[in-house]
Parts: sequence; structure tokens; C-alpha cells
Amino acid sequence: MLSKNLNKDIKKRIIKAIIWSVAVYAADTWTYKKEDTKRLEAFEMWVWRKIEKISWRDKKTNEEVLQMVQEERSLTDVIWRRKKNWIGYILRGESLLREVIEGRMIGKRPRRRKRLGMLNEFLKESSYAELKK
Repeated sequence: MLSKNLNKDIKKRIIKAIIWSVAVYAADTWTYKKEDTKRLEAFEMWVWRKIEKISWRDKKTNEEVLQMVQEERSLTDVIWRRKKNWIGYILRGESLLREVIEGRMIGKRPRRRKRLGMLNEFLKESSYAELKK
């Protein structure tokens, strides 16, 4: 990846095909927080900086780096799309996993704050994404 012989477009295609797929393996099942999102965005910027051989001491902003590689931040969008597709796939079928995600399990609820389920997180994120646009 750090070879000077490879074209920048080829490097970007390799990153999107291999590095992103390994980095977000099973991300559609994650319930992640703001901290996790920040780490993923930091990892994405770290990869783009490595392509351009930009040190953290060079004082380049993230926007400048993204302009240099002619890209936009896309890793969290990829995770969002995968998560949306996975939840849609699960909710179309009749399975135990669907009941767990919808919170229809039989039994007594424990005494404490109700945990945020995957479906609640998805609905919260989708409403946030709509507001963001």
C-alpha cells in the first residue's frame, strides 16, 4: 500500500475492497456509541493519511487530506447501509432473532433502566440521519 509504484486510484480501490471489509466485519450487528463512531472516523482518516504519507506532525486538517485523496468520509455510511440491510433482512423473516430484536421475549424484565435495543438504536439513528440531511 505504501509503494510508490501503485497508482493512487488503485490504492483507493484496494482499501475500499479489502481494508474496509475487514475493518467493518459484522458491523451490521454492532450497537455502537459516539465513541465508537469517532474511532472509526479516526481510523478512516489514518488510512487516508498513510496513503499520502502525511505525518500527524504535518498539521494538515482532515478536510485537506480528504481533498488530497479526492474522497469523502464513507466508512460510517457503509456501516449504516449494511446495518439497514441486515435489519431489513431479519425483520422480513420469522425467527427467534426477530423476536429478540423487537423485544418480544417472554419473561420478567429486570429492575433497572431498559437497555437500548438494536431496533430502538436503528430508529434513533434513522431519525437523526433524516434531521442531518
